[in-house]
Order: sequence, then structure tokens, then C-alpha cells
Amino acid sequence: MSGGQPLRSIPVCPGGTVGTRSAGSSASVLTAGGEYHVRVGSGVLDRLGDHLHPGRRVLVVAQPGRDDLVEQVRSTIDTAGALAHLARVPDAEAAKNVDVLSELWAQMGRAGFTRDDLVVGLGGGAVTDLAGFTAATWLRGVDVVHLPTSLLAAVDAAVGGKTGINTAEGKNLVGAFHHPRAVLCDPAWMARMPRADYVSGLAEVIKCGLIADPEILTRVEADPDAAVAAEPALAVDLVASAVQVKADVVSADPREASHREILNFGHTLGHAIELVEDYRWRHGDAVAVGMVFAAELGVLAGRTPPDLPERVRSILTAVGLPTTYRLDRWEALRTAMGRDKKARGSRLRFVVLEDVGRPGRLQAPDEDVLARAYAALEH
Repeated sequence: MSGGQPLRSIPVCPGGTVGTRSAGSSASVLTAGGEYHVRVGSGVLDRLGDHLHPGRRVLVVAQPGRDDLVEQVRSTIDTAGALAHLARVPDAEAAKNVDVLSELWAQMGRAGFTRDDLVVGLGGGAVTDLAGFTAATWLRGVDVVHLPTSLLAAVDAAVGGKTGINTAEGKNLVGAFHHPRAVLCDPAWMARMPRADYVSGLAEVIKCGLIADPEILTRVEADPDAAVAAEPALAVDLVASAVQVKADVVSADPREASHREILNFGHTLGHAIELVEDYRWRHGDAVAVGMVFAAELGVLAGRTPPDLPERVRSILTAVGLPTTYRLDRWEALRTAMGRDKKARGSRLRFVVLEDVGRPGRLQAPDEDVLARAYAALEH
């Protein structure tokens, strides 16, 4: 993906009015606490300076392998006269645990961070989740700016204000809503992503097509090889479209009271797979399997057109995402699903599809129906 291909502007307005997409790299974001901007395109790192001033302490929470970008961020902070404090955290979901969080708190305490200081999350979705939660909890809330470097983070984790860490009992069970002051993403930062990681991020893009924007599916189906290769023009279009879906949903339901749950299509089983696999599975891979399960579940419940699961399998397979899982894990997965955030008491709640672009909720399906839907995932 070329840094010369700026994404279009995506307004995200939690609690406000959804704007229209336009050419450019700036998006106005309205929240109950004020306004921030999402800027996606070439050269956006320069705008980090908007959030710096002499003497401001900045905790840069960064994953391994991005030393070049870390140095650019450090240089930007130094130029502004602010004080950079680098916190290197483990890769992927290993970063999202209480031990890592505790060390970040300790580092901020030793450096004397105040409510006037800043956290920067530089990396994939796990880092933006962790950095956001660190900012939300330090002194009951300090500013955070996200610099997403993965497709998954750009289209999902960095936008919308959801933060969290994992526990032994489940994924993202501890968290807070804490909107960033800005999201800055240069598409060139994704160019070095391993192919498997980029493909995993495509699961969230495809999910957005299934729940809200059928044109996303049409574009991927027309040239799946170009989608996987991050062909610049197509990648820009897919990411912009996926972020627009999330913007619209978050704007309607900023704190996941109801409508925002549709963003969790495929995530109930997906999160359970991640837990059972001790987070060795990529998030998007697990969600891909979860979307097939949800499609089959919807058919069995009489809510989803019978031919839709095959289309879901086809588009996921075309980009190299998994659609099957081991049948001998059902008991462990069923237990893990009981801890899902959408559950109410002992009643499971699923997002299913009435059709492409028409999500709905399915509450407390029969155990036999759940088992039959899972059986459809057989290798």
C-alpha cells in the first residue's frame, strides 16, 4: 500500500450527527466530551504535533518491530519540546494483560505523569486497546492519540473509543469507553505487515460488508487477489468503506447500548476460539470462523437466507481466511461463549443476518441449534 494514496475523510460522531465522506485526510469526530479528528493518509504523523507542547510528558506504547516509526514519533515529540517516554510491550494479545498494564502505570508514576500529559498507542489493535485503557485509568483519564499500523487497528480497534485488556476468563472483559484525541494513520505503515496479518484484518472489512455495506463484498469478490495484495486503490476504498460503517454505527450508539452490537457479528464464537487457543489464533481468523457459525445459526433459527452461509464461506476462502474448526472443542467453546459481553445472565445473544446488510439479534437459541450450527464447521 502506497503512502501516496490518502484515504478519504471518515466522520465518526458518537452522540452527534454522521457527516458525509469527502476527499481529504481529516474527519471531525464529535463525542459527549468534545471533538477530535481522524486523519488517515500520507504524512499524517506531522499532525501529532497538534497534541504536543513544551514539557508535556508523552508515553509512547509501542509493539516490537517498528523502530523506524518509533524514532519518527520520538523526533516529533522532541521537536515540540515535549518529553518522550517509550514503553515497549509484547506483540499482539500478549500485551493486553494486567501485568503489562501495571508496568505502564508504574512507568507513568515514576515519571510523574499528570492529567495534562498524553499516551500514544503505536501499533496494532492490541496496542490501541491497551494504550486506550491505560489512558482511561490513569488519574481517571488522560489524553490518548492512536497511530494504528495494522489493517485491523485502522478499520476497527483505533476508532470508536472501546479499550480493554484480557483476563484468564475471557477477552476484553475489563475495559472502558475512552475516545482518543486523535487517530492518525498513514497507509504506508501497513505496507510492511506480514501477509497473514493483513488477511486477518480483511475479516473485519468483510464483516462490515456483511452487516451494512454490500458494495464491500462486491469489490472483494470481483478481485480477491488485489484485496489480499493491498493493491493501493482498492485498499484505500475498502478501508474507507469499512471505517464509514463503523463510524455510522458508533455515531448511533457510542456506548454499545444496543445498535453497536452489530459490529460483533462473528465475534461471540470468534472470541471464544481466541480464548480456547490461548490467543495463538489471529483475531480476524477466529472472527472469520465465527461469521460462518453465525450464518449457519441464523439459517437454523429461520432468520438467515439458506444460501447466505455459502456466500460467506466463498468470500472468506477467496482471501485465504479459515472457515472451519475442530469439532472436539465445542464444550470448551460453549463455556467460553457464556462469558461473552453480549450475554444477559445465562442467555446467549448473537448477531445474525436477516440478509446482507440487515443484521439482527438472536437471543437464547436452543442448545441443539447451537450444536448443529457448530457441526457445520467440520473440516
